[in-house]
Amino acid sequence: MDKNVDKYLINIWFILVLFLIPLFFLSYNTQLISNSSLMNLNTIFLSILIEALPFVLIGVLIAGFIQIFLTEELIQKWIPKNKFMAAIMGCAIGALFPACECGIVPIVRRLIFKGVPLHAAIGFMLTGPLINPIVIFSTYMAFGNNLKIAVLRMILGFLIAIIVSLIICLLFKGSQFKAKINNDKTLKKIEQQPFAKKFFNMLKHSIDEFFDMGKYLIIGAFLAAFVQTYVSTKALVEIGNDLASSLFVMMFLAFILSLCSSADAFIGASFSSIFPTTSILAFLILGPMIDLKNTIMLLGVFRFKFVIGLLIAIISIIYSILFILSGFIGGNI
Repeated sequence: MDKNVDKYLINIWFILVLFLIPLFFLSYNTQLISNSSLMNLNTIFLSILIEALPFVLIGVLIAGFIQIFLTEELIQKWIPKNKFMAAIMGCAIGALFPACECGIVPIVRRLIFKGVPLHAAIGFMLTGPLINPIVIFSTYMAFGNNLKIAVLRMILGFLIAIIVSLIICLLFKGSQFKAKINNDKTLKKIEQQPFAKKFFNMLKHSIDEFFDMGKYLIIGAFLAAFVQTYVSTKALVEIGNDLASSLFVMMFLAFILSLCSSADAFIGASFSSIFPTTSILAFLILGPMIDLKNTIMLLGVFRFKFVIGLLIAIISIIYSILFILSGFIGGNI
């Protein structure tokens, strides 16, 4: 019990330090600070954090529910033995699940612990924030009731998620968790207990998940805010003067901006007069699948080699498919 209390205190102290450093700069009212980019850095950092926290809380509650109320046997009965069908099922469930990329990492971690194959869980992670009904509707509205963009985002995103999932299946075996997570004694199977006890354990696991993921969320949000503050968007726009370079520019912007998937379409629409439709779709597809903030959270759970491999697979597949299909997609929105 004392060890658990110490762990909570360490995590609370760590999160408070990370959270209060920007607030200190924000409240330090000097002309140097108020007129510098530090003010903008703090504003962006806090906006990303405030936007992400509710989704992380929802995610850890769902993860706690999975840990306590869903048994390994029940989950494994739902997963097809065929790897291709398992990948499709993971992507299909994610498409129907209104999750945000900020809160989906703890859910994916818990699913893998419960016996879901790594590639199926990754398929769920890629489609959950991208294809769910809320995101599709916001995309439709952001582009002036343009059904074409919403449909292309949904179909191409689903196709890309399946391909990446199968690549993960071929290249990586096992859970790919860090050693310290594989040895976590708190993740043992829960025996039959009264509902009240299970509910209490669900909340306990949710708190554990929140502290585990919270520090990585704060680090990721700060890095995303730092890059947004000190990397010139205007310079990036000037670089993207053809299809090949504009694809890279929009994918880079999607990665560093770390926008919520339910609102990124409105930012993407603002670039529609500058970049072709193919590049806008790259922005809309990559961001919800993986961004800077999400990458930091993944690095807190999975091995470095796996996260880098996943990142390369997502970027390369999105770039290749959109470049090949650019003639079919068309130039301007």
